[in-house]
Amino acid sequence: MHTKPAVLFLLAILLATIVNANNNPLLPGYFADPTIKKFDGVYYIYSTSDGIKLASGQPTVWISYDFENWYNQELDIELPVGLTNCWAPDVVKGADHKYYYYMGNCQFGCNIYGYVSDNPIGPWKPLNEGKPVIPVGSGKEHLPALDAQFLLDDDGSLYSYFGTWCTSFDGVGWVKINSKDMHTIENEGYIPIEQLPHAFEAAYPIKMNDKYILMYSSGDCRLSSYAVHYAHSDSPTGPFTYGENNPILETNADHTIDGPGHHSILKEGNDYYILYHRHDNPHSTGGEFRQVCADKIVFTNDSTIQKIIPTHQGVHLDNKTKHTNTALNASVHASSYYHLVSQATRYTREDVNFEYHPQHATDDNNGTQWKAGSSKLPQSLVVDLGEVQEIKRIMTNFEYPTFYYQYKIEVSENKEQWQPYADRTTNRTAGAPMIDDNDASCRYIKITVTGTEKSGMYAAIWNVKVYNTLLDVPLINNTKVNDGPGALSSNSLLANFEAQNLEHGKLQGKVANKGTLGGNFKVSGKLTVTEKDKRKAVKFMGDGYLELDKDAPASLDWNSSFTVAAWVYVDQIPDGKCIMAWNSRENMLQSSYAALMYGRSNYGAMAHGDGAVDLSFKNIPQAGKWQHIVVTFDGMLENVYVNGELDTQMPLMLFVDADKIRVGASGMPSENFTGYISEARLYDYALTPDEIKKLSTPN
Repeated sequence: MHTKPAVLFLLAILLATIVNANNNPLLPGYFADPTIKKFDGVYYIYSTSDGIKLASGQPTVWISYDFENWYNQELDIELPVGLTNCWAPDVVKGADHKYYYYMGNCQFGCNIYGYVSDNPIGPWKPLNEGKPVIPVGSGKEHLPALDAQFLLDDDGSLYSYFGTWCTSFDGVGWVKINSKDMHTIENEGYIPIEQLPHAFEAAYPIKMNDKYILMYSSGDCRLSSYAVHYAHSDSPTGPFTYGENNPILETNADHTIDGPGHHSILKEGNDYYILYHRHDNPHSTGGEFRQVCADKIVFTNDSTIQKIIPTHQGVHLDNKTKHTNTALNASVHASSYYHLVSQATRYTREDVNFEYHPQHATDDNNGTQWKAGSSKLPQSLVVDLGEVQEIKRIMTNFEYPTFYYQYKIEVSENKEQWQPYADRTTNRTAGAPMIDDNDASCRYIKITVTGTEKSGMYAAIWNVKVYNTLLDVPLINNTKVNDGPGALSSNSLLANFEAQNLEHGKLQGKVANKGTLGGNFKVSGKLTVTEKDKRKAVKFMGDGYLELDKDAPASLDWNSSFTVAAWVYVDQIPDGKCIMAWNSRENMLQSSYAALMYGRSNYGAMAHGDGAVDLSFKNIPQAGKWQHIVVTFDGMLENVYVNGELDTQMPLMLFVDADKIRVGASGMPSENFTGYISEARLYDYALTPDEIKKLSTPN
């Protein structure tokens, strides 16, 4: 596609802005809803692990001695069976000097759960016998208990403020918690929406002398409308008065700081800092690839907050470590890099033209990254330090801190003879950063990614840092993972159903799969082989489908590339019927499903388990004629083609579990196909536009 010159110019400004400012985002990776704490001189950030099917990543804590170098530790926490989300945590240090971790989850109703530990990083044991500490309906009937933040008052009273979809429930909830057992609710109530205009979620309390300030977020966290407001009161439970300068934190003019919100506050001396999340650049589809940032917040007096100026520069504290990163802005080249060119979505607002250039890996900026040109492995990145020097440590921040990467590091003085520096090709432990220590004399450093924990994960690096001295780092003890590494593509046509050689009449028994996966398509329900508009096809009547007796391979798991293609005919355009699927439609979270559909709904072209990431046709293929529909996905961009022409596209990340391959069914009977299918194909790689054009040519 062609990108408008004005858009290219704005994106060039965006890239230059990000590259030249290195302190925001604060953390390398996708994390949201940050709670900042400082215990015994050490900084801790507890957050939602984002960027994985509806913020369902491994719960972690980030640890820093200097507010500059951050280290990611997985949390050892006994979650209730069936829970996969740990959202918007807060941590309170009790009078007993123990640490209390509270987080929200909406899988069994929106509840707040509590845990206790002797250490800020755990291990964490359940409070209240694992039952919710703040159940849904606390404060007000049916009010979702989520996004809890705590206030320890001067008299020792402990309050928690919570709620989401607050505009629909007419207020924000609060409870007073017993400060001895840290889980018994002693009193409860809610603050009406009239006192907290536009409140949607993420209440955050802070006491300034005798005044109580309640900050909160409004708008949609996935979109640019997200913003921070505040109100103040003489009492922890109100009434509250809407503050001046609202909203105090919002999207900036050029949208390079987009959707800032859901925050916490850090006090350092007489200064205050706000930690919040914002969207990544370019803004990933779904709006849940958020990154943590920090900026200064100024209280004019006990009840007034100045407008916050969100920056890319971020926060500079006086306790910065003085070690020199000799790779900073070093020249870099790579085996490949990805160039994302995509039409605008409701998330990106404008067309996207963004290069994940190798140079991003040494800019010390967590808002930019190098990403390989495809998910094919191995992929290599070579850093040129400019001259031969002695090194002792290499720290690498890969794209996903909570998944392991397998890699090796080699060094060279002349880029001809390479010596091993670190061998992590059998690594099964996640970390951020990955720290490799060795004594070497070199000018060039080559990092080669050989495997990833999940199928379809790209070789991608936020930052590479190189030191000739050793920094003090916290003791990190992440868990070794037995699963994986992810499967690579077989670059083949896996499943191929064709009606051309079938006999007319009722279809029974099985049909041979002509793809490399082999096996047979078994008939379920009523299907008929017939002729439709000069093409032999199988007629689907909503109660029958085909299911391959070979499961979809691991090369279609998670974020793996694919192409799905079919010749279809419908008499009337449906709302949304399934042409072909290769994973389960049960227990769906955002981006955890993929199926080719046909219809007028928001998932008319591709269903992905959530309206936020489903993909509709821009121009719905016409009924009453044969249509060739193809969807390709390369692990970064999904493209929909109709009769060989691009219809629409969307940047995307998927998190699917490959399962049964079905033609004409998704697993939900209401989505069974009604119409005619003459051919259906499934590949574990993305076809090129020329290959699609050829495939779409009628026989």
